[in-house]
Amino acid sequence: MDQPPKTMISVTDLCFSWPERPLFDQLSFDVPAGVSLVVGDDGVGKSTLLALLAGALSPHSGRMLIEGIGHLEQPDAYRQNVFWIDPHTDVHNAITANDFLKRQDEQFPHFDSRRVASLVHGFSLEPHMVKPLYMLSTGSRRKVWWVAAFAANAPVVLLDQPFAALDAPSSRFLRELLDEAAEHTNRAWLLADHGVPQGVQPKAVIEL
Repeated sequence: MDQPPKTMISVTDLCFSWPERPLFDQLSFDVPAGVSLVVGDDGVGKSTLLALLAGALSPHSGRMLIEGIGHLEQPDAYRQNVFWIDPHTDVHNAITANDFLKRQDEQFPHFDSRRVASLVHGFSLEPHMVKPLYMLSTGSRRKVWWVAAFAANAPVVLLDQPFAALDAPSSRFLRELLDEAAEHTNRAWLLADHGVPQGVQPKAVIEL
């Protein structure tokens, strides 16, 4: 008999509001190993939820655990176990794509630098790796983020609208990577999108 997937993320009674609007009131859910989804319309809090799970925002109340590590009790260990980046960030604009990946290598203890070349090739990023990130298109910057995500080897990876602004070949490559990730038994991939992307078969769906 098959064992149920391992629970990687546990959220209990999560509450969070922006000054102009409430978002989450005692939201609870579990995320298993493999690929799962957060889905909903614009403005319901998908990106905010990922930022909360990453430790980039603090909930007003509630509990978040990654493999038993609490965001309150062990905040540094918690954040080290999750890869997340705001896809719209301009914080890294002045550095090259190569330098951005070197910083991720320093941040994540199990970063697989040997895998970077194949990921860069799969996303057709070779001509862009020595360019400052501000020179890259929106789609190319996202591809750099996703190279880091798949090389980080973090227990939890959070991807915000991962297919947005990608060309067709890169979208196909990303689906191949997610197909592989779906079989992971000790890592969770949580995607936020408006619906279930074509070709993605999630283990769990959280509807906001």
